[in-house]
Amino acid sequence: MKTSLSVWSCHKYLFDKSWTNADFIDFAASTGAQGVELLSVFWNEETDIPAVRDALARTGIQLACFGACNNLVQTDAAAREAQVQDILRSVDMAVEFGARVVRVFAGDKRDGISYEQAKGWIVDGLKQGADYAESKGVTLCLENHGIFAGRGDQVVELIEAVGSSALRSTFDMGNFLLVDEQPVEALNQVTAYIHHVHAKDFRKVGPEETEGVYRSIAGDPYVGTVPTEGDVPAAVLVGKLAETGYDGWLSVEYEGLEEQRSGSERAVRIINQLVHSQG
Repeated sequence: MKTSLSVWSCHKYLFDKSWTNADFIDFAASTGAQGVELLSVFWNEETDIPAVRDALARTGIQLACFGACNNLVQTDAAAREAQVQDILRSVDMAVEFGARVVRVFAGDKRDGISYEQAKGWIVDGLKQGADYAESKGVTLCLENHGIFAGRGDQVVELIEAVGSSALRSTFDMGNFLLVDEQPVEALNQVTAYIHHVHAKDFRKVGPEETEGVYRSIAGDPYVGTVPTEGDVPAAVLVGKLAETGYDGWLSVEYEGLEEQRSGSERAVRIINQLVHSQG
């Protein structure tokens, strides 16, 4: 297994434009990460392609994954097509820099739209994306995220409904807690489909805490933290992944309250230690 760092771990600096993607790559290289995960939400093809190419060459680290930021739960057909195009462009950017994984989403729950209604749109969009990805030698990896694709059984259902070897799972260690599912139980459900992993942790907090709180479906409050410091059994999960023969990326996605650079540095260091402990 190899450790990468997702640009989402340092999203503050991308949103306020104090960093470019190339700046993030320089930082990631300093943490001990072997790769980076970049996202379409922060991407500008005109400026980023040459700058990122130079940064990857300069630092010697790899593009582990390019993440589409799509939401296929759209009532308007043109809006859904725009989301599919985000996936296709993300595949192109993965190919551009030698990555073989594109993280994708299903989409977010919206008022008045049932899962059964949304499922048709999600499956259709992912089929289009998977067909294109397969033609380019890339694998789309569906992240467990949100209400419609948050649980392990939902991820498996959608992957099997699409029925393509070019659609697999991004196993996000932390997100299962937000749908009130234990990560080890989810791992057992999706093991056969895991092709990419997000190393993330959340810690359950008391009702007095309000800053940076994520609430599960049941209303339980969580805040992000460095792996092994929260309620995700990160060491157990890494061990179980090793037992299955998983040899892909563990992409650190830090979402805690600590300053994002220091939190990311600590998270990468801990995940590297867990990987090395597997021999």
